[in-house]
Amino acid sequence: MELWDIYDENKEKTGRTMKRNDWNMQPGDYHLTVLGVLMRPDGKYLVTRRRMDKEWAAGWWEVPGGGVRAGESSIDAVSREILEETGIDVTGADGGYAFTYKRVNPEEKNNYFVDVYKFILDFQEEDVKKQEEEVSGYAIVSLEEIREYAKQGIFLHYDSIQKVFDENC
Repeated sequence: MELWDIYDENKEKTGRTMKRNDWNMQPGDYHLTVLGVLMRPDGKYLVTRRRMDKEWAAGWWEVPGGGVRAGESSIDAVSREILEETGIDVTGADGGYAFTYKRVNPEEKNNYFVDVYKFILDFQEEDVKKQEEEVSGYAIVSLEEIREYAKQGIFLHYDSIQKVFDENC
């Protein structure tokens, strides 16, 4: 059973844990998730497509990411998620932490922080090894293509992370 640390509203660990995806959080409790944007030096991005059997956003495009396990650091979690989902090791890549955003969903009892990372690494299509359980496909795309997916409403988290695609981020 995977456990996640519970954080307070200041993103400090409380010392308590929760079961993964157990949406029964108390007001003021948060879990931590990570997203990893992987950009090549030519300005193209690696995006993955969610499997059609996913509970929500099935078939949508996204960047790799997931929950931070209990005792795991944010940087370790994003590195693990990118490696698991794409086979790309970002150890030694340029870039790193970009920003954090927060969501409060009292009706769903699912409050969370998202640490967003941006890594710049020279990789080729043959370096990508998709995780079959999570990912139905992948693409190496331009920012314009990502924006087009977002305009169609099929790019997960785009509104929350769009500033990571800015040149200065």
